[in-house]
Amino acid sequence: MKGSEGLVSVMVLNAAGGPYVYLTEDLSSLCRGDVVEVPLGTRKSLGVVWKIDVQSSLPRHKLKWIARRVGVTGLPLDLLDFIEWVSGYTLSLPGLVLRSILCVPPALEAPSPEVRVVYCGVTLSRITAARGRVLSAGSDGVARSRGDLARQAKVGLSVVKGLVDLGVFKEVIVPLSASFESPDIHHAPPVLTEDQEAAVATLGDLCRKDDFSVTLLDGVTGSGKTEVYFEAVAAILETGCQALIMLPEIALTDQFIERFKDRFGVFPAEWHSGLTVRKRIDVWRSVRCGQARVVIGARSSLFLPFRNLGLIVVDEEHEGAYKQEDVFCYHARDMAVKRAQISRFPVILSSATPSIETRVNVRSGRYGVVHLRSRFGSGGLPDVSAVDLRLSVPAKGLFLSPVLLEMMRSSLDQKRQVLLFLNRRGYAPLTLCGACGGRLTCSQCSAWLVEHRFRGSLICHYCGFRMPIPSSCPFCNAEDRLVACGPGVERICEEVALHFPDARRTVLSSDFSEDLSAMRLHFRAITKGDYDIIIGTQLLAKGHHFPSLGLVGVVDGDLGLSQADLRASEHNFQLLHQVFGRAGRGDFRGYGLIQTHMPEHPVMRALVTGDSEAFYEAEIGMREREGLPPFGRLAALIVSAPDQSAALHVAQRLVHLAPLSPEISVLGPAEAPLSLLRGRYRFRILIKGTRSVDFSSYLRSLLSALGRCTRDVRVRVDVDPQSFL
Repeated sequence: MKGSEGLVSVMVLNAAGGPYVYLTEDLSSLCRGDVVEVPLGTRKSLGVVWKIDVQSSLPRHKLKWIARRVGVTGLPLDLLDFIEWVSGYTLSLPGLVLRSILCVPPALEAPSPEVRVVYCGVTLSRITAARGRVLSAGSDGVARSRGDLARQAKVGLSVVKGLVDLGVFKEVIVPLSASFESPDIHHAPPVLTEDQEAAVATLGDLCRKDDFSVTLLDGVTGSGKTEVYFEAVAAILETGCQALIMLPEIALTDQFIERFKDRFGVFPAEWHSGLTVRKRIDVWRSVRCGQARVVIGARSSLFLPFRNLGLIVVDEEHEGAYKQEDVFCYHARDMAVKRAQISRFPVILSSATPSIETRVNVRSGRYGVVHLRSRFGSGGLPDVSAVDLRLSVPAKGLFLSPVLLEMMRSSLDQKRQVLLFLNRRGYAPLTLCGACGGRLTCSQCSAWLVEHRFRGSLICHYCGFRMPIPSSCPFCNAEDRLVACGPGVERICEEVALHFPDARRTVLSSDFSEDLSAMRLHFRAITKGDYDIIIGTQLLAKGHHFPSLGLVGVVDGDLGLSQADLRASEHNFQLLHQVFGRAGRGDFRGYGLIQTHMPEHPVMRALVTGDSEAFYEAEIGMREREGLPPFGRLAALIVSAPDQSAALHVAQRLVHLAPLSPEISVLGPAEAPLSLLRGRYRFRILIKGTRSVDFSSYLRSLLSALGRCTRDVRVRVDVDPQSFL
């Protein structure tokens, strides 16, 4: 049928399924992976050619024609295989996974040469103030876009257009230039320690083998893991391939990118939610054509259409931020390993506190490991101690113990910075009425409204609802009886001002993520030493290098231990270990102090003694005895609906339909801890199985037996859940 019309299957960007069969005028003009536009109902949709020359049971007159091919190159074939695997493993519709790849449709079209304007030297007899500013800005002969010239002159676009119409400026076509320069692997090679050199040699050999492997880069905080995997990136660039470095937080990218430029002489491509649409288009195109050699990105960068990807580095591989829970659920670390396996290239997992899953894979021999056991430079690991809050009690209504306050004074006297860590945003987590006891909660979620006193608002951290802080109780109308209960970072900042009025202080939390540039300025100021005391959430715990930081004080070390989560202890240990790792990175000893009501807890003992191996062995032993991940499999089914009884009915029906199996347990349904979210009532079913069972087939058959729900009821599948809310 070559050269003639025929049938092809196309995976479309919709949530209803696919692929669908379409007619094409010329089979020879299409290849698997080509992006096409197809009719879908009453509209047109983008899709990807999945198979060529297929058969269909539908009569020909019911089939529709492909409208057109989009772009000049299709998606890599290994990326299509990856889409199919992710869809099958996570039980997500392949069209939704494909949407993560074709996330910037304008990038598919061939870029047009840019139109700019340049000054012609023409003079005008009458010049307004606005036109004068444009002439002043643009008379240097540099070709600029109309928008750039208008912004520089602080005028509207109509002023620039008027000068173009008068012939004062003329339009010129500027050829597109390369967006990203190629990194120079010889630009500034680092001076490495003996441990680093050994690690670089091992990773470099793996990169040059052109085969799949997974290696854990296990190094204490401050040991120079970044410098080591930069050399692995250099090795892969030397082979002509591209590299992807994944980071858990966009807040880390600024300092990281500067380090990359220092090593390779150029900036890498960035990919995260903080980019403008134009920048996303530019990066997507450059990745697809192979011109962007290195990408630094958040978890979604895993779905970029690399032309020749040869290495993925997952930095801070233990981080929960790699888990995606919107649209479809996946863990980017695990998906990175699978993408590398499909395309046959190496993966490096880097962490000072590796996840239990990764540790078990190393122990079993599935993953390799290289160790960096000491800090780079003269600074050793910080000394950590615990303060028993039952004995060293803060003053009434305050939250910093006398012991912590004294250590803060000592550190400030030595001209060292202090970081106070509390993983709780806002001023107070709960506001209640002292007269009637009423608690201010979100009307759309079963969650308390968090007071953000700096903003004068009460905010729900789950749905984003906000309201001004009322002067009277909304339940009993009592005036001035609302009481803020418990501390958030804003309240700790208020207490710091009370004890240290002359200290320069700042607060940092993910609330700053609305303005990435402001967040980056804050981090630069901290690094330069512009602040004496920094109060912040987990945003400060990851990957930052603050050379003057001498003391880290954890305000509430018990906070993360109260979660109904099998990983609560592991996550709390990792988080606190990481935040303590920010201290003592200069040529001096750093210190850490944990305020806790449970100094005997295994997490506290491990942090104080530094015996992380004993802690991990105990956690791994518990998981193995209970058949929990990574020794067993878990999946959560979350049923939600605006009507509580409708959600419960479907959840109960799912449990009733679940096939009986000696290797699988079905637990629930139970009301979710966060039982109301964004106006939807939620019930959870937890399915637990052994490693040997075909978990995906079991889940698929269960959902198939359930069939279609009413429009208002949703069933979300979360394979390998990280959160149990």
